[in-house]
Amino acid sequence: MLLAKTLRSSTFRLALIAIAAFGLIVAAIMAYVYFGTLAYVERRLGTVADHDGFTGMIELAMVAVAMLLLVLAGLAAVLVTRRTVGRIEQINATSRAIMLSGLDQRIPMRGSNDEWDRVAENLNQMLDRIETLMGEVKQVSDNVAHDLRTPLTRMRGRLEKAYHAPRNSETDAALIGDTIADLDAVLGMFASITRISEIETRARTGAFRGLDLAEIASEVVELYDAAAEQVATKLSLAGERGVAITGDRDLLFDAIANLVDNAIKHGCKGGRVTVTCRRTDGAAVIAIVDDGPGIPAEQREHVFKRFYRLERSRYTPGNGLGLSLVAAVAHLHGAEIALHDNAPGLTVALSFPAASAP
Repeated sequence: MLLAKTLRSSTFRLALIAIAAFGLIVAAIMAYVYFGTLAYVERRLGTVADHDGFTGMIELAMVAVAMLLLVLAGLAAVLVTRRTVGRIEQINATSRAIMLSGLDQRIPMRGSNDEWDRVAENLNQMLDRIETLMGEVKQVSDNVAHDLRTPLTRMRGRLEKAYHAPRNSETDAALIGDTIADLDAVLGMFASITRISEIETRARTGAFRGLDLAEIASEVVELYDAAAEQVATKLSLAGERGVAITGDRDLLFDAIANLVDNAIKHGCKGGRVTVTCRRTDGAAVIAIVDDGPGIPAEQREHVFKRFYRLERSRYTPGNGLGLSLVAAVAHLHGAEIALHDNAPGLTVALSFPAASAP
């Protein structure tokens, strides 16, 4: 089967063309050598016809060399083409298996570290990435369905109850208000998704200008001071002043606000949340530190995915888009985001590239 595919392959036909060109060159060289030898012998020994044995021996040698070269070239063409077709067939077989059974199949590697192994390795890495993305798409779809089902179910229940109950202005007003609140939550979720997509496509760089990171952090701390007092959390600002960066003020404010809001909500009651701004090795760094339960190390790489939540039942308020927005804003500004254990608690650090003072 493989030999038949080898002989029918375009690679084999190209090899035959190359052999034919090589054969013509060899034939021209051999003809030159043959007639040159005859001319030399005739000049030195006289008429070549008087040396038929010598002439026949040269002709036989020439024919033997030509046949040997032809056989060797054909054998080399078959072997090389067979190897190439075999590796391509492995890729085709894996592709067919993926189409039939899913993305769990991978192209086998021979360990020779040749160009075919490198192609197989790159294709396998691409399949790994596709499988990861498909898994994330499925997870996001499941989470969206769950987050939409709860408010839609509540709205339907209220409307059904109101449909069968006698009209009452106060009850109807309360029902309408609750329904509007649930609709606003759903619309807010879709607005967040749209905003994250817009940020990820770098469509908002027009508002970039020189900013003071410490000033933005101070405004966020002032905004959330009352919310922190409600849960007896001490919210404070520390570090340097006049930390210059270049960016979009509104996006940076929202990103820092999301981090502070998470620290207050998920930190321990009566704990501390500290926002620190500083300059390190020319980079502007803002860190939000809390003393809550933190995030397990194995989940830190997942928390920036859309709709990802540590609370798997998804019954607490929120939709898992806050840290996705933070990651999108950080990427837009060329900033690095890192999570560190605060023992106890968590430290979230955003490192922005250096910028001139605003």
